[in-house]
Amino acid sequence: MTPADVGTVDVFVVRQAAPGLEVLVMRRAPAMRCAGAWEVIHGRIETGERPEDTALRETSEETGLHVERLYSVRCLPFYVLKQQRVNIAVVFAAFVAPRAVVTLGEEHTDAEWLPFAEAAERLAWPSARDSLRDIQQLLGTGDAGPLEDVLRAR
Repeated sequence: MTPADVGTVDVFVVRQAAPGLEVLVMRRAPAMRCAGAWEVIHGRIETGERPEDTALRETSEETGLHVERLYSVRCLPFYVLKQQRVNIAVVFAAFVAPRAVVTLGEEHTDAEWLPFAEAAERLAWPSARDSLRDIQQLLGTGDAGPLEDVLRAR
């Protein structure tokens, strides 16, 4: 039987911009997996770490950004061929300050803030476009409205 494991997080970094929200997309460095692909933050949950703590840590490590508000959006299952296991990623939306400055880590070579529609076109993974659509529907006004009490993690 193939095991399943909640082992990773995906973090969509979002900021308020005129006239609406923008999301951060980053290009993978040549020496990394999926070299040249545009993605969002993706990281492994360390032993004993909660997914929301991983989201904050990975955001800091990969972008140098401080998360002001964090929302749990969905879970995403995918098969990891090399490990022969189903991984489940917890997907988060991390809101940062409107003028936050990105400091890229070694995993990425470029970063751009894009409106949701442009980011969806740029992202390599179809599941990332689905997550982005969910984020826009749930948090498009800048918060979760009546769902704030169940979606807001920090």
